[in-house]
Amino acid sequence: MFEHYLYQPFFNLLVGLYWGLERLSPALADMGIAVIVFSLIIRVLLFPLTLAGERSEKEKIKITKEISALKKTYSHDSIRMKSEIRRVMRTNTRMVLATTFNLAIQLIIILMLYRIFTTGLEGRDYHLLYSFMPQVSHVNLLFLGKYDLSHTNPVLNLIQSFMIFLVELLIALRSPLPVSRRDILMMQFILPLGSYLIFMFMPAGKKVFIITSLVFSAVYNAARLVQSLLRRALARLDRSTLPKSPPASTSPEAAPPSAS
Repeated sequence: MFEHYLYQPFFNLLVGLYWGLERLSPALADMGIAVIVFSLIIRVLLFPLTLAGERSEKEKIKITKEISALKKTYSHDSIRMKSEIRRVMRTNTRMVLATTFNLAIQLIIILMLYRIFTTGLEGRDYHLLYSFMPQVSHVNLLFLGKYDLSHTNPVLNLIQSFMIFLVELLIALRSPLPVSRRDILMMQFILPLGSYLIFMFMPAGKKVFIITSLVFSAVYNAARLVQSLLRRALARLDRSTLPKSPPASTSPEAAPPSAS
């Protein structure tokens, strides 16, 4: 099922992109370039999930505030507190489903890319090409003439970790809530370091895909951050240009007449 309904269509898409780029120019006969285009197509297709994820993040913040308020309200009644917390979680099942679906999509993509760059493009999966697809017997797996996409590469791994740090930094700057030191340590330092160690044995083709996806995320978050900063600056400017109320008069003439 995974091979027929998920892996095969994406494998054909990637090979088709490579073939199309090769037809445009022999210089574009580079699987790394095809992977970049492939990654951008995937990000555009999944962009509604990105927006849904942002809405889910706002809902998470709302739920966190509600749960904190419930803990204060029912601090003397632990049974009632647990019951109310369960009620809040049950009323937000859409957020849980959206998060789960997004994670499932990411896992499927990871599995597909691992197979594509470990065995697929070396010839073992060419039998999965559709009959209407151009028959490709060999692809150039040397990205930019020096990065073998079927083997690991420490330079691309380092770039990937840096991009994770940059994206997490932009997300933290956009966060409506103050970011704790623990969150900064986890997301901006431990996560990039952990990803470097986890992906250091992965094929470079997967890293090219992830780097492109992270660049897409960085541009999106940077644009939203600039938009937010401009909105705040315009709001402050509007408040500063509003006419100020005249101070209450304290002159003797304005004072009410004293009772005789």
